[in-house]
Amino acid sequence: MFGDHFYHKKIRKSVAMFGSLFNNLYVIRLNSSGASTSQLKVPLSYGPKSKFLERIREQPDLTTDSKVAIKLPRMSFEITSISYDPSRQLSKIANFNRSSPITGDVATRNKFFVPVPYNIGFSLGVYAKNQDDALQVVEQILPFFNPQYSLTMKPFPSDYPNIKEDIQIILEGLSFDDSYEGTVESRRTIIYTLTFLMKIQFYGPTNRSDIIRKAISNVYNQGAGLKDSDVAIETITVTPDPTNVSPDSDFGFNETFVLNFDSAQS
Repeated sequence: MFGDHFYHKKIRKSVAMFGSLFNNLYVIRLNSSGASTSQLKVPLSYGPKSKFLERIREQPDLTTDSKVAIKLPRMSFEITSISYDPSRQLSKIANFNRSSPITGDVATRNKFFVPVPYNIGFSLGVYAKNQDDALQVVEQILPFFNPQYSLTMKPFPSDYPNIKEDIQIILEGLSFDDSYEGTVESRRTIIYTLTFLMKIQFYGPTNRSDIIRKAISNVYNQGAGLKDSDVAIETITVTPDPTNVSPDSDFGFNETFVLNFDSAQS
């Protein structure tokens, strides 16, 4: 079972897909008259929440050099869990075969075994120094999850770009934390934490096999009364038309019948 190396980069692709959802969010600052004074793109990074909280606490005093402190608002996300989902498991005999449209090899096909369903938990943290910045970010996310959002992934984009699968991302909850303690000069940190569940499938190794392009069937008359064996009546040969056709395209068949007259007469 183990020993044959394969790597479909499924977790890597899932992380990139999840991060791309929140990589283009902005915060707009308004003056007292309601006019826009600035527009800030909210940075997004992959990393544990504790790491960013520690960076924020490195510079708690706003009266000293602010270059040391991490700038807010910003976001971070991380994987929190990976678990098997038995409710989505397909039958183990539901394998499928594909020939590669990239290489153009019509003589062989790859056999894909039934993928295994897993759920990946993600946590998205939104950090801001005031409520309005944090709420702007949160309200740009929530309307798209009711409670799920679907994306399309190509698990094998290089060799099999025609194979696609739908990925569901479910928003499971939202929590709020306002760590506003200390003096007036102390830095305020508002944190919204959104938890998500991504439903993906892991594929195992593929098996390459030759394509059958000729089938020969021999027809016998069983119990013909002879001592040695059954009597061969005819031979049927079936080939695709044309012979070099791709197995995933439309094609016909050529059938050849060779009748054994001596056997038929007996």
